Amino acid sequence: MRLIRGLSNLRSLAGRPDSPLQDGCVATIGNFDGVHVGHRTIIGQVKAKAAELGVPSLVMIFEPQPREFFQGSEAPPRLTGFRQKVEALRDEGVDVVLCIRFDEQFRQYSGMGFIEDILIDGLAVRHLVIGDDFRFGCDRAGDFALLEAMGRERGYGVERTVTVEVEDERVSSTRIRTCLQDNDLATAERLLGRPYAISGRVVYGRQLGRQLDAPTANILLKRMPALRGVYVVRTFLPDGTDCDGVANIGLRPTVDGRRPSLEVHLFDFAGTLYGQRIRVEFRHPLRDEIKFDSVDALKARIDQDIDDARAWIAAH
Repeated sequence: MRLIRGLSNLRSLAGRPDSPLQDGCVATIGNFDGVHVGHRTIIGQVKAKAAELGVPSLVMIFEPQPREFFQGSEAPPRLTGFRQKVEALRDEGVDVVLCIRFDEQFRQYSGMGFIEDILIDGLAVRHLVIGDDFRFGCDRAGDFALLEAMGRERGYGVERTVTVEVEDERVSSTRIRTCLQDNDLATAERLLGRPYAISGRVVYGRQLGRQLDAPTANILLKRMPALRGVYVVRTFLPDGTDCDGVANIGLRPTVDGRRPSLEVHLFDFAGTLYGQRIRVEFRHPLRDEIKFDSVDALKARIDQDIDDARAWIAAH
């Protein structure tokens, strides 16, 4: 898979013999947060048409996501970070991912400018798979009808995305986010097509876990997560093995309460993971995050969390 970051890198590929887009592409556009079963159906549409036309499949995403640009810290929590999303798109067999920086300059694109500069001149798009409610451009003039009209004029096709339903309701990132906030991990798994997981690099923490006889692998999170609390988890390690454990995700109110993080205590693990990427799969909620009156009270509850997690694992 080829990752193209930014419009300047896209433009630099124009006319080059090594460009993956020299014969055009079949494209879709969206946040693809979570890469859920609905997203995978759309990717299937894109790949099928790309194979028919003999051109690459392409997914256009944005960083930050548009609502993050407009709403800042008030934007909904993400399901997946950037790298985890790109890895999921790669695993789905997407040929090219174009990540456009959503900033003030990009926000000023008109609907027609977006079509002419990016879809036609930048991507040489041959076919577009897009939702019929898709809107774009600073003037909000960009919609499905405009894409169709320009397609007839400029020679590219436009196709509506297929809507996927689970339990008679449309699959969406918003619905999955709500499930996670309600600790309905089972429904979230059905909508995602896999257990919910967060990937990240292990960093040095304050070593408080070691002082509490429960050393943790710590992942700093750039944004507030959809999940908050203590969970039974399974952690997948770089060497291909996995470990059961218990994790706290949120703001650590007893410690500092300022920066979101994911702290994982791995059962029966004695190695070091600093600097390595791990994937933490959430299996069962144990309790909400609590601010304790003392470190001793926190330690007692951590010991109880470990016992509760081991008991749940033994029963399942």
